[in-house]
Order: sequence, then structure tokens, then C-alpha cells
Amino acid sequence: MITGANHGGKTTLLRSIGTAQLMLRCGMPVPAREYRGPVHSQVLTHFGGEERDGGDTAGRLEEELARMSAIADVIRPGALLLCNESLASTNEREGAALARQVVETLRDCGITVVYVTHMYELARGLADAEDPRHAFLRAERLDSGDRTFRVLPGRPLPTSHGEDLFQRIFGTAAGV
Repeated sequence: MITGANHGGKTTLLRSIGTAQLMLRCGMPVPAREYRGPVHSQVLTHFGGEERDGGDTAGRLEEELARMSAIADVIRPGALLLCNESLASTNEREGAALARQVVETLRDCGITVVYVTHMYELARGLADAEDPRHAFLRAERLDSGDRTFRVLPGRPLPTSHGEDLFQRIFGTAAGV
């Protein structure tokens, strides 16, 4: 589970994990100082959907669930699933409950899931379970609000520091 500050490098790390895994699977060198990990039998992705204009009868959550169902149809034990803000297109309580069911079911089937999320309820719930199969990383944010783009081990926090972006865009005198 990867959480932390907005614009802190979470999605870039997720993409890097996927790229490294694909290169490793092809027998190519991985461009990193060091990389250790299993060779997964499959690498699949589920990135949160974007709103589409016109004609769609399915809502955003329905579209995300349909894509997750399609993944469930083909994924096998030993696979790697990379999720970026998946199932966050509903309220946090429902999104966290759905995502937790997906993560725990896949994990119990021998599938590795790397999940980037701002859903604190999801991340905290999994962290509180203290399951040794879970690992938690957090995008670093300095007290000044600066991002280091380092993702370090750490329990989830109840904030993604969205106020930092607000202040950067609107300034401290926005009066809002």
C-alpha cells in the first residue's frame, strides 16, 4: 500500500515497479542501483478511470468495477497487479470497503497487489490488521511542505496534504 503526499512520487514509483518487472521478465537489465524481487507470471494494471463525455450509460464506478472484473477473469496466482487510485470514484467508505475486498481476495489467492491510494480508511484498515504480508510505503513530505519524491516505509497518515497544493496554486492570501 503506497500512500502519502499529493505529487510525492507515488504513481511514478508504481509505474517504475511495473516497468522493472516487465524488463526483468524479458531478461533485460533493470536500470536501478539495485532491484530484488520475484519474477511474476503476469503483470496487470488497474488505474482509476476518467470521466467520459457523451453517450456512456455506465457511471465511473461501474466502469472501474467492470475493468476489475475483467482482470479477475484472467489473473492467476503469482501475478502482480498494480492499482492506482482504483475504486476511488465513490465515497471513501464504500470505495475502501470494495478495494479492501479486492486486495484481500487477490492476496489470499497468491497475487501481489501494489496499491496507490488516498483512501485513508482503506490503508489504515489494512495497516491495523497487522498482517505480515502487508507492507506500507508513504511519499515523503518535509515540514516545509516540499516533496522529496522519496517513498519510504511508513504507516498511512489521515492526510494527503492537499492544502499544500491549494496554497501553491491560490497563495496564502486566497481568503477562502
